Amino acid sequence: MELNNLKPAKGSTHHDKRVGRGAGSGHGGYSTRGNKGAQSRSGYSRKLGFEGGQMPLQRRLPKFGFTNLKRVEFKPINLSTLEELAGKKSLTEITVETLVGAGFISSNDKVKILGNGQLTKALTVKAHAFSKSAAEAIAAAGGSVEKL
Repeated sequence: MELNNLKPAKGSTHHDKRVGRGAGSGHGGYSTRGNKGAQSRSGYSRKLGFEGGQMPLQRRLPKFGFTNLKRVEFKPINLSTLEELAGKKSLTEITVETLVGAGFISSNDKVKILGNGQLTKALTVKAHAFSKSAAEAIAAAGGSVEKL
């Protein structure tokens, strides 16, 4: 077997329709486009979501809900993550910059510390928000909480 002998498996390929190449081809004349109208012309493209004049799906369904423009989106960070980070880098203070440097968040994210996991070290944690359980766990381990 060599490169010049290679062929696709039998039945795996099809010939293209040779449209508009005379009456003998079976696809001459109107070239499978029918008579007149936009769809018979070159350059025609159907609009996205167009259903042939039938009321399209996105207009049949009702609108619902609303978006609160003042919503503040927080990135959640658990106590277990803080414990792991403090253990690896032997830190006593964890700030937003520390978390950015470790790759947990990006620089313009707001951070909320959540209470999932155990904390054994006394840490000073500075973040935008804390859950009650996280603040209690940090205090119980001898650390302190600072809201930014």
